Parts: sequence; C-alpha cells; structure tokens
Amino acid sequence: QMDVHGRIREVLAETIREELAPEHQQLSTEDLIKALRQRGIIDDVMKELKFVTDVNGKERTSAAKSSTHFVDREPPALRKTNIDPTRRYLYLQVLGGKAFLEHLQEPEPLPGQICSTFTLCLHFRNQRFRSKPVPCACEPDFHDGFLLELHKDSLGDGSKMVDATTMLSLCDPVHMVLIKTDTFGETTLVASYFLEWRSVLAAENGVTNVAVELLGVGTESKVSVGVLNIRLEMYPQLNKTLSPEITNTQFTLEHQKTAERERLFLVYAKQWWREYLQIRPTHNVRLVKIFAQDENGVNRPVCSYIRPLRAGRLLDTPRQAARFVSVLGYERAPVIGGGGGKQEQWCTLLAFLCRNKGDCEDHANLLCSLLLGFGLEAFVCVGTKAKGVPHTWVMTCGTDGAITFWESLTGHRYIHRPINPDDPPLAEQPKPVYPYRTIGCIFNHQKFFGNCQPSDAVEVCVFDLHDESKWKPMSEEAIKSVCSPGTTSSVPPFPPLCASAIDAAVTSNEIELQLRILVSEHRKDLGLSAVWDDHLSYLLSPALAAYELERTTGVSAGNEEFQDAVRRAVPDGHTFKGFPIHFVYRNARRAFATCLRSPFCEEIICCRGDQVRLAVRVRVFTYPESACAVWIMFACKYRSVL
Repeated sequence: QMDVHGRIREVLAETIREELAPEHQQLSTEDLIKALRQRGIIDDVMKELKFVTDVNGKERTSAAKSSTHFVDREPPALRKTNIDPTRRYLYLQVLGGKAFLEHLQEPEPLPGQICSTFTLCLHFRNQRFRSKPVPCACEPDFHDGFLLELHKDSLGDGSKMVDATTMLSLCDPVHMVLIKTDTFGETTLVASYFLEWRSVLAAENGVTNVAVELLGVGTESKVSVGVLNIRLEMYPQLNKTLSPEITNTQFTLEHQKTAERERLFLVYAKQWWREYLQIRPTHNVRLVKIFAQDENGVNRPVCSYIRPLRAGRLLDTPRQAARFVSVLGYERAPVIGGGGGKQEQWCTLLAFLCRNKGDCEDHANLLCSLLLGFGLEAFVCVGTKAKGVPHTWVMTCGTDGAITFWESLTGHRYIHRPINPDDPPLAEQPKPVYPYRTIGCIFNHQKFFGNCQPSDAVEVCVFDLHDESKWKPMSEEAIKSVCSPGTTSSVPPFPPLCASAIDAAVTSNEIELQLRILVSEHRKDLGLSAVWDDHLSYLLSPALAAYELERTTGVSAGNEEFQDAVRRAVPDGHTFKGFPIHFVYRNARRAFATCLRSPFCEEIICCRGDQVRLAVRVRVFTYPESACAVWIMFACKYRSVL
C-alpha cells in the first residue's frame, strides 16, 4: 500500500549521493538504516505492518488458521492479516528463474495474447500456496513471496517462540511443484522439488539465497529443467544463528538414519519375496508390488503413498469422496517413443492435486487415503483388468466381512461375492459384474498382503486377511519403520485439500453461452437458423442435478417432475429430443467437438423440421481442488411432419 520498496530505494539513492563523498567510500548497513530512521520510514512501516492477504491468491485449506501470502491479482479481494509477532515465520521469495532451455525459442507474448504459463505450488506443514501464473520463457519472471508459518499445529498457540535448535528438528521440507498450463488449459507436471530450508538457520543475518536446480519428472528425472532463485529469511530475526557445522551434522545424521531404515526394509522385503516365491513357483508372475517410483524416479515402498486423509468440511461422505476422485482427470504417465510399455509413475499427492490429473494408481491412492480418513478399512488392490492390463482399484472390508470394490476412475462400487470352485456344478454361482480379473496384492498405510491362494482370479478370491494360507502378510513393524509420518523418512507429508476456487454459476453460464454460439455457427454453416427456447433450457436443470446426485449417491430422484414439466412445455404434435453428456473439463469447444461425434447429439444440433426450437443447459458441479463435473444437455422440440 505504501510502496515501501520504492520509498526505500529513493532514500538509499539520496543517501548514497550525499554520503559518498570522496572521504568515505564504504557505507555500512547501519548507515543506511540510520538514514531510513531519520526520514521516519522505518516507523511508518512498523506502524503499517499489516501484511495483506489476497483471498484469491492464498489457497483456502481446510486447516483452522490461515497463513499469509501476498500477491496482487485482479480483482483484489483484500483482507488484512496481522502478522503475529510471537510466532516464527519463514519468508520464502521466488526471485525469478533462469535456464528453462526448453522455452529458449519461445517468442515474447504480445499484450493480451493467451500464452502458456508456469505456476509454482508450495506445501509446507499443512499450508499451501500458489504463485501467480507467469508466461513460459527461458527466464520466467517469478516474483512472489510466501510467508510460511513455522510452528503451527505441533507446538500450540501458547508456547514460547521457537529457537533455532528447536527449528533444526523440524525436518519437513518445503515441497515445490512446477506446473505448466498450455493455451488450452491443459496442465503438465514440469518438476517436483523438496527444498531443505534449514540452511537459513546457519546463515548470517538469518537471510540466505539459494539457486535451486529443478530436474524433470518420469523418464526425464535426471535432466535439468531450469533454475529458480530463492531467498529465505527468518522472521522475526534469530537472536543467535547456529554454526553451519551443526546444521550439516544434523542433515548427515538424518540422512544416515533414513538410509539405514530403508536398507533394513529392503533386506526384509527381499527375504519376504523369497519366502513368497517358495510357496508356489507361479507366484513370480503375480502382480505383487512392494516398491513404486514417484515422479522424481525415487523408489518408495507402496505403503508410503497412503495416509488417512481427512477432507475437513470439503467432503461429507465416502461416496462423495469417490465422486471427487473420479472427476480428477485421468492421464497415463507420458512416454517418449513407442514400444507400448507402460511408464510407471506414482505421483506424490501434491503433484497429483496441482496438475489435477494422474494415472489410475494416483486415483486409487487418494481414494484409499480419503476412505481411511472416513474411518473405513480400505486397501489398494493391485491386479489386472480384461486382456491382462495392469490396474489398481480400492477395496473396503466391512465389520461383517462384506467386501466392496471401488473403481477410483469412475466412482462405481461393486459388491464382491466369491465363487466357490468346490461347489457342485449345478449350484447357483454369483455373476461378477466388476471388470477386475486377477489380484496380486493389497496394501494400505500399515499393512501389506501378498495373494497366495491357488488362483489369483478375483472371482474365486476369499478376502479372509487373517488366514495366512490365503494372504501372506508383511510385518507391520517393518512397514511402520519406513512409512509412518513423523519418522525422518524420505516420505513427503500429505498436503490438506483446498476448497474449490471455481464459481459454479459463473462457469456454467460461460460454457452455456459459448455452446450457444458454437451451435448457432454450426447450424449457419448447414444453412439452418437457430432459435433458442430459454424456458425449455431452464427446464433441463433438474435432470442434470439428478444425474449428478445419482453419480454421487447411487440414488436417482426427481425424474417424474422433469418428465411432467417437459410434457407440458412440448405441445401436441411436437417431438422432444434430449441428450445429456458428462465431462470433467471446462473447455466448451472441446466438449462440443466430442458431442458432435455422437449421432444422437448430432441429430439434435442439426435438427431440421417445422418450428424447431433449441435448448442447451450446462451445470458445473465443483469439488475440492479445481476438480469439477460438467453436465451438458442439448435438447430440441419441433413439429412432427410425417
């Protein structure tokens, strides 16, 4: 508000002109501070020191306290946040990037032109931040400051200010994820980096500048993507800083401890696998997955990808959680070149949420974590679908032994009733409706079981997890040593979910207007006029709401009223046709192109006849993060001329 930086620069320029007489060439920091004091600027700043939080810029997490993050985005809905002087903060500034060589050839974007952008997402100790999008360039112009609260949930509000030694024991890194958004709104994961911030504890004046080299993801995890310049500052300043030897010793100790734990787990896992293979030689072809690579190519135990995750007030029921996970986009990990091999990449949760899409493993891990948060006994199952395609899905075990499969990509639920191969041939057998064929192992954050039944076909599988002749368990202690939160493990902590930043009504209207224009243009090309019936469009709303309700709860309601309203709106001798369709993206042009591929929809959009009236209704249902379900219904009524 006061343009502090500008005023300080003016004063410094003036001071340097005045003071730098030939006799003293050196100006110390004290001299400059004295100059600012004399002009009363420091007092003004201290009086005005209310950091402004932008309600839009800071992602609203479900945590109790909001942290501060200042950013100037239009339109600014500004809210004042007093910095609490009794707390420690880490002020992280991103001061631009360089050497993003992939964008070396990119031309300067013209003003107003839509271009690809970079966005930086941060997670630190239950707080999440997002930078302003900046145009992709060889030297992207990141200029953002994030105020990370250092002692939050662990130490309570009434505790004394944490000192450097206590902060040295906070081993949570700052997880930074760089996302690229192209001109069509498609997102790609560029880099995922864990920043060790504690070097600032040993820095002079409590300020340090670091150049962070970001490496690519997946197959490119050894290739540099670019460099970010980051400045870290402790606020308020530390009374005494630590010596670099102390911080380095701490890092070395943590590293050794983690490496030793991981080594012991690896030894145990090898031994477990040898025993598993000795049960039956055919076990070596079963899909028993103990380790999986994350986006940085690091092998982690599969159990570490899952934690009980509570969604605060953002999701109310397990079925709503399943619906939320199913509307996050599905995209297989990208592979360079052919060969048909599946590139394996299990993303950390922050990378999955920030890019808003991922592979089936990412969906299954998130759904399992949310179901565990809702107090269910949930496991991720690793196996195959039809034609032997590897797949993961989620399973819950009821207290009565009932087994339910949840398909994380669609939100469908299936009850599992095993077929007993020893039954007489005429006995009635349940027909499996689920798409799964074989199952190799199941796991969650504490348990891991390998399937050692004679057949790994899902339909004959018995899920009696206490019977070691059917399921070979791994030691829970071994899993806990590498996967439990709070250990100085290499497992990143889970970020909280953020509320949706999408305004459902505004977005629905925008897409509907765009679709009307697209339909009118399409009909014009065919030599047909388009007359819109607003009343009929409005009548389609209840149907769209009912479809979404059915997807979430499995219960359909309100169909009679919809049919009745349509009958009243369509006069005798007229025909009504309607076509609903569902998308998980908000690109109207892409949705329209998909609709035209359906012969039913094409028939409505290109309808010929007497007194043709067209209708379209769009309803966007928002979910946490920026996930949304978009329902579109095209309809027409016309006089039947036979």
